Amino acid sequence: MTEPSGETAPEAPEDLDQDAVEEDAAEQEAAGREDAAPSSGTAGATEASESVESSGTEAADGTEASKDAAPELSEAQAELAAQRELRARIEARKAEKSGPVESGGKLSGTAADLLAAVRAVEGGSASGGAFYAPAPEPPRAPRPPETTVRPAAPAAPPAPTAGALAGVREVLARGGAPETLAGQVAAALGEQAAEALTEDPWRLLAVTGVRPEQADGFARALLGGACGPDDPRRAVALTVWLLDRAALQGHTALTLDEVAAGLARHEVPDPEKAVETAVSEGAVLVFQEEEPEEAEPEDAEEGEPSEVAVASDEGPVEPPLLGLDRYALAEESLADGLARLVRTVTAEEWDGGELERAVGGHGLVLHTGGEAARAEPLALAAAARERGLRVLVTVHDAERPGDEERAAGTTVPLAALLSGTAGPGRDEEGALALDLLVVLDAPQLDVETGAMLVEALPDGCRLVLGGDPEVLGSAGPGAVFADALAARVCPRVASRRPDPGPLGELVSGIGVGELNQVEAPGKEVVIVPVRDAGEAVHRTVQLVADSVPRAFGLSPEQTRVITVGHGGSAGTRALNTALKQRLNPGPGRFGGYDPGDRVAYAPAPGRTVTGTVLGADPEGLRLSTGEGEVVVPKERVESALRHGWALTAHQAAGGRWPAVVVVLPGDAAPGLSRPWVYTAFGRAERHLSVVHGVDQALPRSVAEVLAPARTTRLRPLLIGLLATPDEE
Repeated sequence: MTEPSGETAPEAPEDLDQDAVEEDAAEQEAAGREDAAPSSGTAGATEASESVESSGTEAADGTEASKDAAPELSEAQAELAAQRELRARIEARKAEKSGPVESGGKLSGTAADLLAAVRAVEGGSASGGAFYAPAPEPPRAPRPPETTVRPAAPAAPPAPTAGALAGVREVLARGGAPETLAGQVAAALGEQAAEALTEDPWRLLAVTGVRPEQADGFARALLGGACGPDDPRRAVALTVWLLDRAALQGHTALTLDEVAAGLARHEVPDPEKAVETAVSEGAVLVFQEEEPEEAEPEDAEEGEPSEVAVASDEGPVEPPLLGLDRYALAEESLADGLARLVRTVTAEEWDGGELERAVGGHGLVLHTGGEAARAEPLALAAAARERGLRVLVTVHDAERPGDEERAAGTTVPLAALLSGTAGPGRDEEGALALDLLVVLDAPQLDVETGAMLVEALPDGCRLVLGGDPEVLGSAGPGAVFADALAARVCPRVASRRPDPGPLGELVSGIGVGELNQVEAPGKEVVIVPVRDAGEAVHRTVQLVADSVPRAFGLSPEQTRVITVGHGGSAGTRALNTALKQRLNPGPGRFGGYDPGDRVAYAPAPGRTVTGTVLGADPEGLRLSTGEGEVVVPKERVESALRHGWALTAHQAAGGRWPAVVVVLPGDAAPGLSRPWVYTAFGRAERHLSVVHGVDQALPRSVAEVLAPARTTRLRPLLIGLLATPDEE
């Protein structure tokens, strides 16, 4: 196979400062978003993956540490406000429950001591807030219609005042930290940030990108000899920091042993005691659940394999988990909301295929398949409308082509649906006016977004989660689709519709661990070998600007470049610089951007919106996106925007383009995995060029390197709420 044009390639031509903070912020986000899977099982694999991502690894969302003081109200702040609403609702529901379920009786040693300390706090014999989360409850009877008032639009938290910012700047200056961090500190710690930081300097770790050694230096500057590695404040802050860092890798919790090992690496003298301190002060939560055993569901016919796993009193006990309240509350809210939908739907007999029949009889249905399989839930939606139901289809990527219902307003981007800028609107209780919601690209749902979505659905609404389970998981923490599939508490319909053509054959083989050479008479798949990263960049520009347009009649705007990470000699930064110079040269007069530049905008962590620069005005930079015109405030341009001709695989996961160029320089090998290759190659509709410099690392990663498992709690929560035990 040759390049589309048939041409040969021409010759290719420790201090706490702001740069260090931004560099580490990028590294942290890279570790969780573009690491797909380490290249091997060795201890150094994760570090190798992070080095490939390098300093700019904002990964899926593309965010970096913001530079300026008071940030204006943003979508991220609005999402935080929404989480506060979730907390209030969950606490109200928990108050109605009969009481906690005892667990942990089979533990011994440190785990048992920790749980004993937790319960002591619960009983009032020790200090601390309410932090213990019991194991999942037994299944409950269907609840009456929802009476909780859901606010249609939670109010965003107020921006930090000038006085609060001034106080934070003064504390930062005394500790030798850059005053430009004031806005981030104030946003993270609130109006009393200066007082909080003075009392506990290690709370500086709440700012994305600040490393423990930097926080230690800041604390020494403020406290002098009054602090040390065993300071309880340091232990608590490091415990929270470890869990925050784990969230960047997709985890909503970590085992007690993992947290203790992380604390030991940062020279905490007594990691177990440090964890107990963090738990007793309510900074983190501790969970103990039993591993469910498989059992037959109530309605299983004799001889059928079990589809449901249920908790058993005699089942093996899982290790204790530690987590942050925001993710714990989101997972509990999501599980509770899914159970509510299952219980409040009136089963009906629908004619049609397997998917229609399943949706007629159940409140929650999971649909799996590749790109061609997306036609099935779209057909389901059309049939449901003919039944007179209020139906909506939501997609992850606002620019994704090929959804025929987009023009009719019946397919909307998920972010626009949640923000209220698109969709059916909400009733007086804040619920969406829907009878059926079909969510495509469900693997891209993180747990907080999933909780917000399900909370917005009214009782009796049917929900279909559809997607390809082989693609990379969500950019944010959680594994909503994978956990729902693994719980086996609702119908799962697997499409038998194969993806067509050479591209479909190639991607399907990757999904089962085989990188096959396929016949591509129409140059649907082309391999472009390169010797080094410099040649990879040169050949990529040549493909996008010349070869692909000439061979297929596609404009450069219809081609997307996908690479392993943001940093490095052939990461998105280097590629976008070269592509801008060729496709839209200019002085970058608007904060480094010119009208016509292709950009990737991160309005909130974990979400990327691609678009084109229109111009600038006093309010900021104006973009044209699939969600309409967007204004990026000028103080956020540097931190939330980057050029977008080239994306990472996580950023591209929900999209499809007529042509895709996947760039694999030699140093990309540690970041490759089967899900990464499957996702990147699968973004192409008509043509795929692979700029190939990793030799045998590519087939080896497809055959051997799977995505690392995420530690989450949603699966056991769903099983506890929805599984039906055997009746003796």
